[in-house]
Amino acid sequence: MDYPVATVVFLALIAFVIILGFIAGRWKAGDLHSIEEWGLGGRRFGTWISWFLIGGDVYTAYTFIAIPALMFGAGALGFFAVPYTVVCYPILYLVFPKLWKVAQKHGYITGPEFVRGRYGNRWLALAIGITGIFATMPYIALQLIGMQTVIGALGIPGHIPLIIAFAVLAAFTYTSGLRAPAMISIVKDLLIYLTVIVAVIVIPAELGGFGAIFAKIAPAKLILATPPAGSGGSYTSYATLALGSAMALFLYPHTTTGILSASSPRVIRRNAALLPAYTIMLGLLALMGFMAVASGVKTMPQFAAGFKHYGPSFAVPALVLNSFPGWFVGVAFGAIAVGALVPAAIMAIASANIFTRDIYKQFVSGAGNEARIAKLFSIFMVIGAVAFILVIPSTYAVQLQLLGGMWIIQTFPAIVFSVFTRFFNGWALLVGWAVGIVSATWLVALNHFAGSTWAFHVLGFTVPSYIALATVIVNAVIAAVLSVVLNALASDRTQDATVAADYV
Repeated sequence: MDYPVATVVFLALIAFVIILGFIAGRWKAGDLHSIEEWGLGGRRFGTWISWFLIGGDVYTAYTFIAIPALMFGAGALGFFAVPYTVVCYPILYLVFPKLWKVAQKHGYITGPEFVRGRYGNRWLALAIGITGIFATMPYIALQLIGMQTVIGALGIPGHIPLIIAFAVLAAFTYTSGLRAPAMISIVKDLLIYLTVIVAVIVIPAELGGFGAIFAKIAPAKLILATPPAGSGGSYTSYATLALGSAMALFLYPHTTTGILSASSPRVIRRNAALLPAYTIMLGLLALMGFMAVASGVKTMPQFAAGFKHYGPSFAVPALVLNSFPGWFVGVAFGAIAVGALVPAAIMAIASANIFTRDIYKQFVSGAGNEARIAKLFSIFMVIGAVAFILVIPSTYAVQLQLLGGMWIIQTFPAIVFSVFTRFFNGWALLVGWAVGIVSATWLVALNHFAGSTWAFHVLGFTVPSYIALATVIVNAVIAAVLSVVLNALASDRTQDATVAADYV
């Protein structure tokens, strides 16, 4: 493999998207001193821009590294990502056009801001906002890990290239806002599609076809293990992991931001129909984990150091290095690296929107330039993520991202249920959120931060379940029961800044 050629192509692609990031501020020109223009692109993105943006937002660099790595190491369980990204789109279709309509009418730019308007409870909004920011920080760090993996695979030493890339990311995010990742996401997604399509044609042809690939996979890794008597086994683990992940996906601040930047509810509904194209790509990408097993890259001496340092996450880089000429390796690695820059930028912007509207403006000072505060906080998020990677072992970032999924789903009752009903009481939702956060964190800690499922015993039957789904059910039940009591004693329905017609 020609490493110099691969490196030149890789760096050329990174330089190209960085230039795009800086000139993006002039695209669909607006007043970037307005937080709505800087942080939401003025809510002017149409169907195709939203498709690229939300797709670039959801399918991150870590996705392209981690899903094949899970298939490479654990086998069929890694395929949960496919049903999960099927189930999430009906949720997008049903919930978020309504949320967009309310947010546009009242000028809301974040999920917590909607919750505050709905319940008149800034403490509930604060809890939802802090949850979003804390769930996002390790997510940004994981994008760095994805980028670090491909940089390391090219033989580029040290952290300096990573620091430079994300320093520039912070700069163009500051200057161009959401327009930068929106423009870059077009390039990123086209590169990813190109890489995956070429890979699923060329690599199976080299290995003798998909039949030959599957023949080299251990039978136990091709299907889920049959559950023992009296237990749901891997079946309920798989199903609840897919469902819980789908429920959480669009609650992350960066995905909500991508959705609220659309120009209309119709654009969101169209995207709910079009985005499953990414699921097809994800299914093909997941198969690259099996291709890596079949190709035997783990046993090749030239990749021993990579697997020792990065573990299964090195499976895709090793497969690409082993299968393609240098110039295409540069394209593929460039696609993954750009896949880190796009979501990281949106995550920083989304967290900055929450900090500005739901923390600083509510608890520090109601005055001040919102856009300037948001821009500064976006830089803080990027710096924090880089420091996270430099100081803390990457395994901790993975563990915290695991917790992030457990935490963010606890906002489901306050955000999603509130789009359809005003039955709940704000204080009851806050108590339910607190119980969900504590119980999820406790169960993950009992798992030694090494697993996301827990074996629950119900009426003599063992039900292994995704911890996030089980705890959000407890969260919702507590919120519902307390709402009946609190609404009878001191209803907060008069605090609702929205009206029923807003949700039609």
